[in-house]
Amino acid sequence: MAAADYYEVLDPRFARLFNSNAQVEKLFTGCQWAEGPAWFAAGRYVVWSDIPNNRMLRYDETDGNVSVFRQPSGNSNGNTVDRQGRLVTCEHSGRRVSRTEFDGSVTTIAAKWRGKRLNSPNDAVVKSDGSIWFTDPSYGIDTDYEGDKAESEIGACYVYRVDPGTGEVEAVITDMVRPNGLAFSLDESKLYVVDTGRTHGAQDPAHMRVFNVGKGGKKVSGEKVFADCTAGMFDGFRLDEDGRIWTSAADGIHCYDPDGTLIGKVKVPEVTANCVFGGNKLNCLYIAGTTSLYMVRLMVNGAKTY
Repeated sequence: MAAADYYEVLDPRFARLFNSNAQVEKLFTGCQWAEGPAWFAAGRYVVWSDIPNNRMLRYDETDGNVSVFRQPSGNSNGNTVDRQGRLVTCEHSGRRVSRTEFDGSVTTIAAKWRGKRLNSPNDAVVKSDGSIWFTDPSYGIDTDYEGDKAESEIGACYVYRVDPGTGEVEAVITDMVRPNGLAFSLDESKLYVVDTGRTHGAQDPAHMRVFNVGKGGKKVSGEKVFADCTAGMFDGFRLDEDGRIWTSAADGIHCYDPDGTLIGKVKVPEVTANCVFGGNKLNCLYIAGTTSLYMVRLMVNGAKTY
């Protein structure tokens, strides 16, 4: 592909966000289902999941080396970095949200709700107050491909909040089919959540919803559909410093203006699952494709969450 073939401008607002000479680079291949990239600024590396292979990989930006970060990984899926620089991971076969401490030990953040085991936590985000919000669809227990096949103890798929003080796990969204990727708006007044229910029925959603976050920062309400996916399904996503949403889809990364307009696409030759802004200036978008890790340098910077 020529460099210009990597971008599709659907609205003039997208044209200034990329350099047409910047190619989408394949940094590594050999995964079965690449997911959940997380950027560590201090070490200049990306950690991401290869779910069926039950491992996490690490890409070193300084020399391009890729190594195994952790194996087994609990069939890890989504990853993020908390405000102290620690890795927060959603584990499918572990059926928990875990945190890797500075000494390398792994702490369980959430494994049960009301005494019942979680399904298979999928993606997580850390709010500025230290609370951890995560989605819990059933993909890791539906089959043995992404985890361990099992019956759901909860019997539904919810979005949860973990209180930073008490560790209490509270269900905050209970009416989604398969909640997936999630992120807060820049001012944390809104919460965006993807529903990939389409995987379980043609009549089910393949969209992103947006919720209003209450004044106490613990509840959400007033939800509405922010965008319907035009190619396959959304999965994980991140925001840039101007509040635009860069989200995975079947044909690459879709860019949405905060007003809900799809303004352009970064074309990737594989179905994408997630992305994260990295690099010293947060202008490198790392993309988890089906079998590979990609990167493209943009003319916009990612939102700082630390």
